[in-house]
Amino acid sequence: MPFISRRLRAALLATASATLVAATVPSPVPLGIGDPLFPHLGNPGYDVRSYDIGLTYHGDNTKPLDAVTRIDARTTEPLDRINLDFTRGKVRTVEVNGLRADFAVEDEDLIIEPMGRLPAGVPLRITVRHTSDPTGDRDSGGWLPTADGLAMANQADAAHRVFPSNDHPADKAYFTFRITAPKDLTAVANGLPAGTVRHGADTTWTYRTEHPMATELAQVSIGRSTVLHRTGPHRLPMRDVVPTADRKRLEPLLSKSPAQLEWMEQQVGRYPFETYGLLVAHTETGFELETQTLSLFERSLFVGTDYPEWYLESIMVHELAHQWFGDSVSPQRWSDLWLNEGHATWYEARYAEDHADKSLERRMREAYTRSDGWRAAGGPPARPDAPAPGQKLSLFRPVVYDGSALILYALRQEIGESAFGRLERSWVRKHRDANAGTEDFVRLASRTAGRDLTSFLDGWLYGKKTPPMPGHPDWRSSKPAGQR
Repeated sequence: MPFISRRLRAALLATASATLVAATVPSPVPLGIGDPLFPHLGNPGYDVRSYDIGLTYHGDNTKPLDAVTRIDARTTEPLDRINLDFTRGKVRTVEVNGLRADFAVEDEDLIIEPMGRLPAGVPLRITVRHTSDPTGDRDSGGWLPTADGLAMANQADAAHRVFPSNDHPADKAYFTFRITAPKDLTAVANGLPAGTVRHGADTTWTYRTEHPMATELAQVSIGRSTVLHRTGPHRLPMRDVVPTADRKRLEPLLSKSPAQLEWMEQQVGRYPFETYGLLVAHTETGFELETQTLSLFERSLFVGTDYPEWYLESIMVHELAHQWFGDSVSPQRWSDLWLNEGHATWYEARYAEDHADKSLERRMREAYTRSDGWRAAGGPPARPDAPAPGQKLSLFRPVVYDGSALILYALRQEIGESAFGRLERSWVRKHRDANAGTEDFVRLASRTAGRDLTSFLDGWLYGKKTPPMPGHPDWRSSKPAGQR
C-alpha cells in the first residue's frame, strides 16, 4: 500500500425499474467472509477465476463511466443468492449464465437471486451492466481524479467502488481491461497490452494480466500520458506512464528502475510478473501504491525539490518490493498486512543502506525505541486495531511499517543472515500467485531455522510490549505517552 510522508433465472421485463427489481428480491442481506478488520468485505460461496471489465470514459471526470463487468467464477458451496461487493454506481441489468436475473442493492452489496438453489462446483458467468461514478469522496478510495483524467487507488476496500467484485485479497483472479476513451487520451492498465481499436473519435485499449491479482491492486490510468518503454533483467518488458509534459524531466529517476529490479532479484529471486513500471499521476494522494505491475506515484513526489535522490529511490524500491510481498504473495486476511508493509519497508531500508550508506541498524534502533508507543496506539503488528470509522487509511500506521520491519530484523538477528535469506526466497517461491498468512510465515521460518520459532515470534507479532532485541540487550523502547 501507501508509502505514507484501501457481491439468476427469473426474467425481468425490459421496462422494469430498479425499484421494482429490488422489490422482487425478498430481504436482501449483505454478507462478508468475516475478515477481522473488514468483516463485511468479500463474499462466501464462490471462487472468482477471472474478471473482464469494460469501461467507457467520456472525457469528463464529472460524468459516470459506462461499464460492463463479466465475472467467471465457480461455486464452492450451495448458494441461494450470489452477493457481490459493489457501490457508487447504478446497476442496469444482471445476467447469470446468459439469463437475466433479479437483483437488489443493500448497503455495499449487489445481491443476485438465481431461479433455484445453485449446487457446489458449477461454473458461473455473471454479467453486470452498470455505471462507475468517479465523483465520490476521494478519501474513501476507488477512482482517483487527476489533472487530465483518472487513475485508481483501491486499497484496502475500494475496488467495489469501481466495479462489482469479490473485493477481498483472498480471492485473486485474472483480469482483462477494455478501456474506451477519446482518441487524444492514453489508457493503461495492469498487465500487458492486447491491442487497440480506433472507432470514430474513440479508442479502445485492451490489457490482460498473466498472473492472478487481488482486486485492491487493480489499476487503470486514463489521461494525456506518454508510455516510456525500457528493458529490465531477463529482457523483462518495462513501461512507465507519465504526464506527457514531464517525460524528459522524470526520465533520469525512472531510468533507475531496471537496476532496482536487478537488486531486488539478488535479494529474493526472479521478479514474479510479466512487466513492471511506474504510473506517475498528476494528483495529490499523500501515499504511493503498489498496484500490480504498475505502481502508482504522485507527480509532486518526483518533480518537487524537497527530497534527496536516495530517498526517492528508496520509495521506488518500497513499492517494487511489494510486487513480491503483497502482490505475488497476497495476505490471507487484512490482519496479515504486516507481511506486506514490513517486507517493503525492510527492503526500502536495505536499499538505502546499500546505496546511500543509511544505516539499517540505526533505523531499526530508532524503531525499537518507538515500538511500544506504536503498539499502544494501533495494536501489535499481526493483530492491528481496526481502522477508525470513515478513515480506512488509518489502518496503515507506523506499526505496520517500521514496527513490522523490526520483526524481520529481530528474526535475522535470531536465526542468522544466511537462514534469513533462505527464508525470504522460500517464502516468495512457495506462495507465488497465492495467499499466505502469519501462521504460514512462522511455520516456514521454523522449518528454515530447523527449530520451532513460535514462542520467539509470538511476542513480536502479538505482544503489547516489544520483546528484547537479540544481540542488542541495551536497546530500550520508550514508554508510551501517559504511562509511568
